Amino acid sequence: MATLTIRDLHVSVDTEQGTKEILRGVDLTVRSGETHAIMGPNGSGKSTLAYSIAGHPKYTITGGTVDLDGQDVLAMSVDERARAGMFLAMQYPVEVSGVTVSNFLRTAKTAVDGQAPKLRTWVKDVRTAMEALRMDPAFAERNVNEGFSGGEKKRHEILQLELLKPKIAILDETDSGLDVDALKIVSEGVNRAKAPGDLGVLLITHYTRILRYITPDFVHVFVGGRIVAEGGPELAERLEETGYDRYLAGAGAGAVPGATN
Repeated sequence: MATLTIRDLHVSVDTEQGTKEILRGVDLTVRSGETHAIMGPNGSGKSTLAYSIAGHPKYTITGGTVDLDGQDVLAMSVDERARAGMFLAMQYPVEVSGVTVSNFLRTAKTAVDGQAPKLRTWVKDVRTAMEALRMDPAFAERNVNEGFSGGEKKRHEILQLELLKPKIAILDETDSGLDVDALKIVSEGVNRAKAPGDLGVLLITHYTRILRYITPDFVHVFVGGRIVAEGGPELAERLEETGYDRYLAGAGAGAVPGATN
């Protein structure tokens, strides 16, 4: 069982107007088998939280701690975080020229596990996962995300999730840009990855529609760079009806200048 523990996390970013504090004291614990939904308006800092945990160099940690099973995540390099069991599904997956999906996946699996997977078993696992995500097998020989539609890129992110089997998965607006059919397929993939019960999920989203397919155990309202309310799935339902205005008013501020989502 894995536990991601975030305590009093403060994060700043440099902008043309100077250094801006984006995260203003975030406390959160995610355990294996749990799904936590982070919801909030644009510019509240949700994606900043995701990328800070993953180790994006744009963001400067100015205070607080992030631990995974007692290990200091903030002291790790990006690749060390991945090998420790952290996974980030990006809102805008990048293209990687000259690297095929099949080579990328096997290289990633080898790096995470410390040894190359047995080829025959690996080929079968990749094929099975791609079929479940309704991905054309030809995608395996295409360069990573080159010419992929938005939905295809998101399916590829979930393909990685299913094959790499991390301890903690951070899904940054995985539902962004997906039509109804693609949303169902991607959600089914997340649920398959969750099924064994050893994966903790931090799901970042603006909307409740993905939560119709991926049921959260906990919902956290994120406003002004911090968590301002917490509850169960019923909280997401209230947000669908009432929006974020009451929390924005209570926080005394809206979007954080310089924040990403």
